[in-house]
Amino acid sequence: MIRFAAPKYCFLLCAGLAVSVIASTAVAEEHFPQFKQSLGERDRTVKVICFGDSVTGIYYHTGGRRAYTKLVQIALEKTKPRATVQAINAGISGHTTRDALARIEKDVLAHKPDLVTVMFGLNDMTRVPLFEYRDNLTKIIEMCRAAGAEVLLCTPNSVYDTKSRPEAKLEKYVAAVHQVAQAQQVEVADCYAAYQSLRSRDEFAWATLMSDEIHPNLDGHKLIAEEIVQAILGRRILLKDIPVSTPYIPWTRGKLQKKQPIHVLAMPPFDAQIKVAIRRVYPNADIKVTTWETAGKSLSDIEEQSKTIRKMAPDLVVIAVPIETTSSSREQYVRTYSWILNYALSFGLRTWDVIAIDPALASEPSSPEQRTRARLVQQLIRAQDLPFVKRPEDNSTPAGDVLKQWVAEQLGKPNTR
Repeated sequence: MIRFAAPKYCFLLCAGLAVSVIASTAVAEEHFPQFKQSLGERDRTVKVICFGDSVTGIYYHTGGRRAYTKLVQIALEKTKPRATVQAINAGISGHTTRDALARIEKDVLAHKPDLVTVMFGLNDMTRVPLFEYRDNLTKIIEMCRAAGAEVLLCTPNSVYDTKSRPEAKLEKYVAAVHQVAQAQQVEVADCYAAYQSLRSRDEFAWATLMSDEIHPNLDGHKLIAEEIVQAILGRRILLKDIPVSTPYIPWTRGKLQKKQPIHVLAMPPFDAQIKVAIRRVYPNADIKVTTWETAGKSLSDIEEQSKTIRKMAPDLVVIAVPIETTSSSREQYVRTYSWILNYALSFGLRTWDVIAIDPALASEPSSPEQRTRARLVQQLIRAQDLPFVKRPEDNSTPAGDVLKQWVAEQLGKPNTR
């Protein structure tokens, strides 16, 4: 039997207004007994479906290859090595709980899931009234249960306070998730609380989890996945050390193997060096290189230039923002640099390759501030699930040679057929 504690409320004074926020929710003696039993069974594939909006789906903000759904699968398999877990991503950009009900049969129930995680709210708060949001969540729970699936509700991550998504309004939708969970006796993965807890301790650390105003990057998705898995298993599985997705440049390699021309957009000095590096493996490759000029440009200028990339749709983008390029604050640097990475990627699933170069490879940092900036850039690039080209430690190999070696490792042996 599951026992639920009464909710406790805390009150925040925001701009003179009292806002009620649920500070604690259901406490379960046993989380997801059916699902746990299934995880322990051999010769059985356990299905988890993560149902949500663009935060759930696979888009530019996490690098276009994976999102927290995949990280949940990795964590479950990490703790249950014999389990076969199939995690299905059912997130679609712009969707609300209204859209969820319209597609739940096809996108969720048809897969016969064992567990459904449900995370909506960031779009609902812009156009779905609270009463309808609560009703829709209730209907989703009822439909999943009727199909034999257990359900985990997830609060959305916290966001930058904007006119379209004011923080005080989001808190009401977060509270609604807890209210529905208590009424329906389901567990909650309180992602909002996890984000706000970090934000209260270290706002800059919170900012480094955000790809834009509302969407977390892959580091942010690791936190979401940790919260979800903890809600399921009752213990924390840390995911911070999960490496960047591989292979690093499959699109470029595939076109070269097929002897198709490729278009590269690259920042200096790697605009010249990337062609040399590729031709070292594919001497007869048809390569067009467009230079992405950065000399004399501010970080905001470079962001503005990056907005043209999706229309260009190159095969490979090489990002090498000069270490000397600064912003008005480190917080603004994070937001602007993140948008450069966002715009360098295709909107949804990755349909071209993007790599980033360690700023220190082109120009050795000359001050403590530049060394700190270089470390921050490395963090942001990894958080976007992008490959990072850097010189090995205690190594003085010229930048062009480092790039040649890295590219050769990624391209492998050419297809000679």
